[in-house]
Amino acid sequence: MTVDLSTAHWFKSSRSESNGQCVEVAFLDRGEVGVRDSKNPAGPALVFGAGEWDAFVAYASAGSFNRAG
Repeated sequence: MTVDLSTAHWFKSSRSESNGQCVEVAFLDRGEVGVRDSKNPAGPALVFGAGEWDAFVAYASAGSFNRAG
């Protein structure tokens, strides 16, 4: 499946630092969510379904992706 990202409105978190180590997110039609590297906006993007995105946000909010040490 191909998703047209040409009209997507991309944004970074308000917590992003100015060092360029960021991802950008776009909320797309049909509830999909696009994610791309802010340093390479013309490069590839990942597209997630609404359920996948909700699960990711829930795990991230719970600290499930924190690295030990």
